[in-house]
Amino acid sequence: MGKQRLRDVEWLAKGHSAREWQHWDMIQGPTLASSWGSATYWVALGHPSLSLHFLASKWAPEGCRACGWLPDSLLSPAHKWLYREIGDSHLLRYLSWTVYPVALVSFSSGFSQSITPFSGGSGIPELKTILSGVVLEDYLDIKNFGAKVVGLTCTLATGSTIFLGKVGPFVHLSVMIAAYLGRMRTKAIGESENKSKQNEMLVAAAAVGVATVFAAPFSGVLFSIEVMSSHFSVWDYWRGFFAATCGAFMFRLLAVFNSEQETITSLYKTSFRVDVPFDLPEIFFFVALGAICGILSCAYLFCQRTFLSFVKTNRVLSKLLATSKPLYSALAALVLASITYPPGVGRFMASRLSMREHLDSLFDNNSWALMTRNSSPPWPSEPDPQNLWFEWYHPRFTIFGTLTFFLVMKFWMIILATTIPMPSGYFMPIFIFGAAIGRLIGEALSVAFPEGIVAGGVTNPIMPGGYALAGAAAFSGAVTHTISTALLAFELTGQIVHALPVLMAVLAANAIAQSFQPSFYDGTIIVKKLPYLPWIRCRKISSLCDLGGVLGLSVLLVISRSPQQEDRYRPFVRSSHHVIVEHFMNRTITTLAKDTPQEEVVKVVTATDTAEYPLVESTESQILVGTVQRAQLVQALQAEPSSWVPGHQQCLQDILAGGCPVEPVTLKLSPETSLHQAHNLFELLKLQSLFVTSHGRAVGFVSWVELKKAISNLTNPPAPK
Repeated sequence: MGKQRLRDVEWLAKGHSAREWQHWDMIQGPTLASSWGSATYWVALGHPSLSLHFLASKWAPEGCRACGWLPDSLLSPAHKWLYREIGDSHLLRYLSWTVYPVALVSFSSGFSQSITPFSGGSGIPELKTILSGVVLEDYLDIKNFGAKVVGLTCTLATGSTIFLGKVGPFVHLSVMIAAYLGRMRTKAIGESENKSKQNEMLVAAAAVGVATVFAAPFSGVLFSIEVMSSHFSVWDYWRGFFAATCGAFMFRLLAVFNSEQETITSLYKTSFRVDVPFDLPEIFFFVALGAICGILSCAYLFCQRTFLSFVKTNRVLSKLLATSKPLYSALAALVLASITYPPGVGRFMASRLSMREHLDSLFDNNSWALMTRNSSPPWPSEPDPQNLWFEWYHPRFTIFGTLTFFLVMKFWMIILATTIPMPSGYFMPIFIFGAAIGRLIGEALSVAFPEGIVAGGVTNPIMPGGYALAGAAAFSGAVTHTISTALLAFELTGQIVHALPVLMAVLAANAIAQSFQPSFYDGTIIVKKLPYLPWIRCRKISSLCDLGGVLGLSVLLVISRSPQQEDRYRPFVRSSHHVIVEHFMNRTITTLAKDTPQEEVVKVVTATDTAEYPLVESTESQILVGTVQRAQLVQALQAEPSSWVPGHQQCLQDILAGGCPVEPVTLKLSPETSLHQAHNLFELLKLQSLFVTSHGRAVGFVSWVELKKAISNLTNPPAPK
């Protein structure tokens, strides 16, 4: 073998190896081995995000307390002070109201994007992709952490003007902290990487992020599992609860230390009637509210995904996002801030309220419609903390007009805000939006039944705040495809009196949303084209399976007797259980046989860039016996063993005997394996590819590419030729 060929092999191997190890070390990070259940580690996992929570909240607006911010803010009072003290000139007041958030949003977008492009957005879709087994470069890098913190702080300082939250970014930050802590622990005690435990660690970190935002450890853990994982190990269940409880407990303890509260309480203390919180006939209205939230969530998810695709494909907008993200962010923020200007359109949207005050007012027990029947409360110069509902009233619009206008405007304004490339969360806006839906339904029922609904000879007034709570849980649960939002509503308010109606509303909303639309995070994955396996058990595939049963044996006989018609009829008679691996596997496979000459091995290594090669017994038999890593094979080629005899034709068997390890193939697919079974294996074990063998012979392989194409053809079959 010539020296030049060896140099080519060495150069290719070093380039690939360095990239691969840097990729793995920075993104995946080390995980905990058998002793990763250490209480010290999980306590530490809960506390760093808490410290970040406290520091960032010093500069976040008071409106962000709706998401759980503790201390008094500095930037939000500055905005309100500037708007109040600027004078009576409408032009100056308009400029003070709009320029402030525009500057913050532009800085947030420009600063975070200048450091790393992965700091924008929520972060949950990318994390969900990582948990499925895909490596996303630089996503968990420490520089992404700093960019996310600074950008998120500026985003939250805009308050309810832009109407964005921080749940997703805090989940992302918690995961980065967990990866860094895991890397430090592994290096400190000398443990090796354990990929089987990494997903549980990241899911637990996501639970800490949600728990510290809402001070809700139970719903935080359940929400992270529902959103992040298709499968979860029960063995690690308590560890996630332990870390989330530590974070939530210390977070609420800071409120006591900061003299804001006397003891640990819920974030939104409601005073719903405990003896008879709702009458039995109201269950029907709660279920109807859930159905309405499910329908509206489908419309929201469709419009959000369509508009996001439009922004990415439109020539002008895509060019603007590619060349000047701060400019796009400033334009979007200007539109949103102009609409929420209080003396203008914002007067009909309660725009002077912070996000926390929005929820506080919507959860009010009293019926605003009944209270304004015979009186017209004045619009105060400043929001009255004891009567926040005054902001929702207008003598010409009435309560129903302002709530309806709020829903119509916020529907597209939230969608527009989700396209701004800056660190931000999208859960709290849809939670408030759902609360407004419930409030509107509750106010309508209170007017229809002013004395309450008669049940058992007793009438109890209807509480619109209970419907607002159910609407918030139902709409947010439908948009995210989660049930844990019901539990989150109870932990936020500290009352569980509406447990049954809220849960029924959430179930009704999810039943509709999951039947017609992907979740918010799955839709973002689709638009961003992230490598993620689609959900195979969908409505269309089930209907195809039913159609195949209706067609019956007659069509199957046609296919068996006329192979030319197979491609034409195959989509109509096959479900995921009928499509087998042989139909969609990749038959182009590069194998290395033990009797392959050394020169041929070098040619294969230099001509391909795959990370591993399937090893077969011989060129003739093609019996799969294991795999050989490319980097290790190149190292073996560079080191000439002393046992080699000069002039003797070396083969791969001699190279392997010289110290190149062979990894056994413990899991293989058969050509007769169904698509459904293959999908379950990839999803459960977080696999990237599997070899296909027939009677021990390597005949091909299946990767994510083949699986996604097969599922796509099954869900949307190509038109017959």
